Amino acid sequence: MARDLVGKVAAVTGAASGIGLASCEAMLAAGATVVLVDRDEAALDAACRRLGDKALPLALDLLDAPACASLLDRILAKAGRLDIFHANAGTYIGGDLTETTHEAIDRMLNLNVNVVIKNVHSVAPHMIARGSGDIIVTSSVAGHFPVPWEPVYSPSKWAMTSFVQTMRRQFLKHGVRVGSVSPGPVISALLKDWPEENLRKAKEAGALIEPSEVADAVIFMLTRPRTVTIRDVVILPSAFDI
Repeated sequence: MARDLVGKVAAVTGAASGIGLASCEAMLAAGATVVLVDRDEAALDAACRRLGDKALPLALDLLDAPACASLLDRILAKAGRLDIFHANAGTYIGGDLTETTHEAIDRMLNLNVNVVIKNVHSVAPHMIARGSGDIIVTSSVAGHFPVPWEPVYSPSKWAMTSFVQTMRRQFLKHGVRVGSVSPGPVISALLKDWPEENLRKAKEAGALIEPSEVADAVIFMLTRPRTVTIRDVVILPSAFDI
Protein backbone atom coordinates (compact mmCIF):
# COMPACT_ATOMS: atom_id res chain seq x y z
CA MET A 1 0.00 0.00 0.00
CA ALA A 2 1.30 3.47 -0.84
CA ARG A 3 2.13 5.42 2.31
CA ASP A 4 -0.18 8.28 1.43
CA LEU A 5 -0.99 9.19 5.05
CA VAL A 6 2.56 9.67 6.32
CA GLY A 7 2.62 12.50 8.87
CA LYS A 8 -1.15 12.39 9.45
CA VAL A 9 -2.83 11.78 12.80
CA ALA A 10 -6.11 9.86 12.79
CA ALA A 11 -8.59 8.84 15.47
CA VAL A 12 -11.08 6.01 15.06
CA THR A 13 -13.97 5.20 17.41
CA GLY A 14 -15.12 1.64 17.91
CA ALA A 15 -11.53 0.76 17.09
CA ALA A 16 -11.04 -2.48 18.99
CA SER A 17 -12.77 -4.76 16.48
CA GLY A 18 -14.54 -5.02 13.14
CA ILE A 19 -14.55 -2.11 10.71
CA GLY A 20 -12.90 0.21 13.24
CA LEU A 21 -9.91 -2.06 13.76
CA ALA A 22 -9.58 -2.71 10.03
CA SER A 23 -9.67 1.04 9.38
CA CYS A 24 -6.89 1.57 11.95
CA GLU A 25 -4.79 -1.16 10.38
CA ALA A 26 -5.20 0.36 6.92
CA MET A 27 -4.36 3.89 8.09
CA LEU A 28 -1.28 2.66 9.94
CA ALA A 29 -0.15 0.78 6.83
CA ALA A 30 -0.55 4.05 4.91
CA GLY A 31 1.78 5.80 7.34
CA ALA A 32 -0.56 7.54 9.80
CA THR A 33 -0.37 7.68 13.57
CA VAL A 34 -3.73 6.40 14.85
CA VAL A 35 -5.52 6.91 18.16
CA LEU A 36 -7.73 3.88 18.75
CA VAL A 37 -10.83 4.84 20.76
CA ASP A 38 -12.95 2.13 22.38
CA ARG A 39 -14.45 1.30 25.77
CA ASP A 40 -12.83 -2.17 25.78
CA GLU A 41 -9.47 -1.38 27.37
CA ALA A 42 -8.14 -4.94 27.22
CA ALA A 43 -8.94 -5.31 23.53
CA LEU A 44 -7.40 -1.89 22.82
CA ASP A 45 -4.18 -2.74 24.61
CA ALA A 46 -3.91 -6.05 22.79
CA ALA A 47 -4.51 -4.41 19.42
CA CYS A 48 -1.99 -1.64 20.03
CA ARG A 49 0.70 -4.07 21.19
CA ARG A 50 0.23 -5.93 17.91
CA LEU A 51 0.03 -2.82 15.72
CA GLY A 52 3.10 -1.01 17.05
CA ASP A 53 4.18 2.36 18.40
CA LYS A 54 2.03 4.46 16.07
CA ALA A 55 -1.13 2.84 17.43
CA LEU A 56 -2.19 4.78 20.54
CA PRO A 57 -4.95 3.36 22.80
CA LEU A 58 -7.63 5.64 24.24
CA ALA A 59 -10.12 3.81 26.48
CA LEU A 60 -13.31 5.84 26.50
CA ASP A 61 -17.01 5.08 26.95
CA LEU A 62 -18.70 7.38 24.45
CA LEU A 63 -22.09 6.83 26.10
CA ASP A 64 -20.77 8.53 29.24
CA ALA A 65 -21.47 12.22 28.60
CA PRO A 66 -18.43 13.72 30.38
CA ALA A 67 -16.11 11.16 28.80
CA CYS A 68 -17.61 11.83 25.38
CA ALA A 69 -17.09 15.57 25.84
CA SER A 70 -13.41 14.96 26.64
CA LEU A 71 -12.72 13.18 23.35
CA LEU A 72 -10.77 15.87 21.51
CA ASP A 73 -8.71 16.92 24.53
CA ARG A 74 -7.70 13.33 25.15
CA ILE A 75 -6.81 12.75 21.48
CA LEU A 76 -4.66 15.89 21.48
CA ALA A 77 -2.98 14.79 24.70
CA LYS A 78 -2.07 11.52 22.99
CA ALA A 79 -1.06 12.78 19.55
CA GLY A 80 -0.84 16.57 19.51
CA ARG A 81 -3.23 17.20 16.64
CA LEU A 82 -5.95 15.55 14.57
CA ASP A 83 -6.11 15.32 10.77
CA ILE A 84 -8.58 12.45 10.28
CA PHE A 85 -11.57 11.44 12.39
CA HIS A 86 -13.43 8.21 11.63
CA ALA A 87 -16.71 8.10 13.58
CA ASN A 88 -17.23 4.37 13.46
CA ALA A 89 -18.61 3.29 16.86
CA GLY A 90 -22.12 1.92 16.65
CA THR A 91 -24.45 -0.86 17.63
CA TYR A 92 -27.27 -2.81 16.04
CA ILE A 93 -30.85 -3.95 16.63
CA GLY A 94 -32.52 -6.24 14.14
CA GLY A 95 -35.80 -8.12 13.99
CA ASP A 96 -39.32 -6.96 14.73
CA LEU A 97 -39.70 -3.70 16.63
CA THR A 98 -41.88 -5.39 19.26
CA GLU A 99 -39.04 -7.78 20.12
CA THR A 100 -36.71 -5.10 21.48
CA THR A 101 -36.83 -2.86 24.57
CA HIS A 102 -36.88 0.87 25.25
CA GLU A 103 -33.46 0.59 26.85
CA ALA A 104 -31.95 -1.09 23.78
CA ILE A 105 -33.55 1.51 21.49
CA ASP A 106 -32.15 4.37 23.60
CA ARG A 107 -28.67 2.87 23.65
CA MET A 108 -28.56 2.29 19.92
CA LEU A 109 -29.89 5.70 18.93
CA ASN A 110 -27.58 7.42 21.43
CA LEU A 111 -24.51 5.64 20.06
CA ASN A 112 -25.41 5.62 16.37
CA VAL A 113 -26.75 9.18 16.17
CA ASN A 114 -26.16 11.39 19.22
CA VAL A 115 -22.57 10.31 19.87
CA VAL A 116 -21.56 10.76 16.23
CA ILE A 117 -23.00 14.28 16.14
CA LYS A 118 -21.35 15.14 19.47
CA ASN A 119 -17.99 13.74 18.33
CA VAL A 120 -18.04 15.74 15.10
CA HIS A 121 -19.11 18.82 17.08
CA SER A 122 -16.04 18.28 19.29
CA VAL A 123 -13.39 17.68 16.62
CA ALA A 124 -14.57 20.08 13.92
CA PRO A 125 -13.32 23.35 15.52
CA HIS A 126 -9.78 21.93 15.71
CA MET A 127 -9.85 21.02 12.01
CA ILE A 128 -11.48 24.30 11.00
CA ALA A 129 -8.80 26.27 12.86
CA ARG A 130 -6.13 24.35 10.96
CA GLY A 131 -7.94 24.77 7.64
CA SER A 132 -7.85 21.09 6.77
CA GLY A 133 -9.19 17.72 7.87
CA ASP A 134 -11.21 14.65 6.99
CA ILE A 135 -14.26 13.30 8.80
CA ILE A 136 -15.64 9.92 7.81
CA VAL A 137 -18.76 8.36 9.32
CA THR A 138 -19.52 4.65 9.18
CA SER A 139 -23.09 4.50 7.94
CA SER A 140 -24.78 1.56 6.22
CA VAL A 141 -26.69 0.55 3.13
CA ALA A 142 -29.57 0.64 5.63
CA GLY A 143 -29.18 4.41 5.53
CA HIS A 144 -30.19 4.39 1.88
CA PHE A 145 -32.84 1.64 1.81
CA PRO A 146 -35.54 0.95 4.43
CA VAL A 147 -34.51 -2.56 5.46
CA PRO A 148 -37.69 -4.19 6.79
CA TRP A 149 -35.99 -6.27 9.49
CA GLU A 150 -34.08 -3.23 10.82
CA PRO A 151 -36.80 -0.82 12.01
CA VAL A 152 -34.54 0.94 14.55
CA TYR A 153 -31.09 0.54 12.97
CA SER A 154 -32.16 1.71 9.52
CA PRO A 155 -33.60 5.05 10.75
CA SER A 156 -30.39 5.68 12.73
CA LYS A 157 -28.36 5.35 9.54
CA TRP A 158 -30.78 7.47 7.50
CA ALA A 159 -30.06 10.16 10.10
CA MET A 160 -26.34 9.79 9.36
CA THR A 161 -26.95 10.16 5.62
CA SER A 162 -28.64 13.50 6.31
CA PHE A 163 -25.98 14.56 8.82
CA VAL A 164 -23.06 13.83 6.50
CA GLN A 165 -24.61 15.69 3.58
CA THR A 166 -25.35 18.70 5.80
CA MET A 167 -21.88 18.79 7.37
CA ARG A 168 -20.17 18.41 4.01
CA ARG A 169 -21.78 21.67 2.91
CA GLN A 170 -21.06 23.49 6.18
CA PHE A 171 -17.40 22.48 6.42
CA LEU A 172 -16.38 22.67 2.76
CA LYS A 173 -15.43 26.36 2.99
CA HIS A 174 -13.08 25.53 5.88
CA GLY A 175 -11.11 22.89 3.99
CA VAL A 176 -12.66 20.00 5.93
CA ARG A 177 -14.05 17.09 3.92
CA VAL A 178 -16.94 14.99 5.23
CA GLY A 179 -18.08 11.66 3.83
CA SER A 180 -19.58 8.35 4.83
CA VAL A 181 -18.91 4.74 4.00
CA SER A 182 -22.08 2.64 3.77
CA PRO A 183 -21.41 -1.08 3.79
CA GLY A 184 -23.82 -3.91 3.46
CA PRO A 185 -23.54 -6.78 5.95
CA VAL A 186 -20.00 -7.05 7.33
CA ILE A 187 -18.59 -10.06 9.15
CA SER A 188 -18.36 -8.57 12.64
CA ALA A 189 -19.77 -8.79 16.16
CA LEU A 190 -22.74 -6.59 15.17
CA LEU A 191 -24.26 -9.48 13.23
CA LYS A 192 -24.88 -11.41 16.44
CA ASP A 193 -28.28 -9.67 16.64
CA TRP A 194 -29.33 -10.56 13.10
CA PRO A 195 -32.34 -12.88 12.84
CA GLU A 196 -30.78 -16.36 12.70
CA GLU A 197 -32.48 -17.31 9.45
CA ASN A 198 -31.30 -14.13 7.68
CA LEU A 199 -27.74 -14.68 8.87
CA ARG A 200 -27.73 -18.31 7.77
CA LYS A 201 -28.98 -17.41 4.31
CA ALA A 202 -26.44 -14.60 3.96
CA LYS A 203 -23.54 -16.87 4.89
CA GLU A 204 -24.68 -19.59 2.51
CA ALA A 205 -25.10 -17.09 -0.34
CA GLY A 206 -21.77 -15.33 0.23
CA ALA A 207 -23.67 -12.12 0.94
CA LEU A 208 -21.23 -10.78 3.56
CA ILE A 209 -18.05 -8.72 3.24
CA GLU A 210 -14.89 -8.46 5.33
CA PRO A 211 -14.06 -5.39 7.46
CA SER A 212 -10.85 -4.96 5.45
CA GLU A 213 -12.89 -4.35 2.31
CA VAL A 214 -14.64 -1.45 4.02
CA ALA A 215 -11.28 -0.14 5.22
CA ASP A 216 -10.04 -0.15 1.61
CA ALA A 217 -12.91 2.21 0.74
CA VAL A 218 -11.99 4.48 3.66
CA ILE A 219 -8.41 4.74 2.42
CA PHE A 220 -9.66 5.53 -1.08
CA MET A 221 -11.74 8.40 0.33
CA LEU A 222 -8.87 9.79 2.38
CA THR A 223 -6.33 9.73 -0.42
CA ARG A 224 -8.25 11.66 -3.09
CA PRO A 225 -6.89 15.10 -4.05
CA ARG A 226 -8.17 17.84 -1.75
CA THR A 227 -10.29 19.13 -4.62
CA VAL A 228 -12.31 15.89 -4.54
CA THR A 229 -14.76 14.74 -1.86
CA ILE A 230 -16.18 11.23 -1.86
CA ARG A 231 -19.46 12.01 -0.14
CA ASP A 232 -20.62 8.42 0.23
CA VAL A 233 -19.37 4.99 -0.79
CA VAL A 234 -21.91 2.15 -0.78
CA ILE A 235 -20.01 -1.13 -0.67
CA LEU A 236 -21.98 -4.35 -0.96
CA PRO A 237 -21.38 -8.06 -1.22
CA SER A 238 -22.20 -8.89 -4.82
CA ALA A 239 -24.76 -11.46 -3.69
CA PHE A 240 -26.54 -9.12 -1.27
CA ASP A 241 -30.17 -8.87 -2.37
CA ILE A 242 -31.25 -5.26 -1.72
